[in-house]
Amino acid sequence: MKLRALAHARTGDKGNTSNISVIAYGAADYPRLVAEVTAERVKAHFGPLIHGPVVRYELPQLAALNFVLEGALAGGVTRSLALDAHGKCLGSLLLDLELDD
Repeated sequence: MKLRALAHARTGDKGNTSNISVIAYGAADYPRLVAEVTAERVKAHFGPLIHGPVVRYELPQLAALNFVLEGALAGGVTRSLALDAHGKCLGSLLLDLELDD
């Protein structure tokens, strides 16, 4: 099962840092997100796209996780020649993460 079956994502950026919020569709799925969508697993999922640490923040009141990905945007909007300089596609890519069935 892909993460997108249980949650949606929103992204933001500041300089060379991207943040991705993963929000459970239902509060009952939040504990599963906490257990399976770790900072280490997110960093491994993105592989060479992320050049810095990944930090996870838990927001249980919102049934959400927020990931801060440093070194994710090839220098940021004003420096990058990337087609997706804001990193909006990173949210969709994270939702392709395979979860245990």
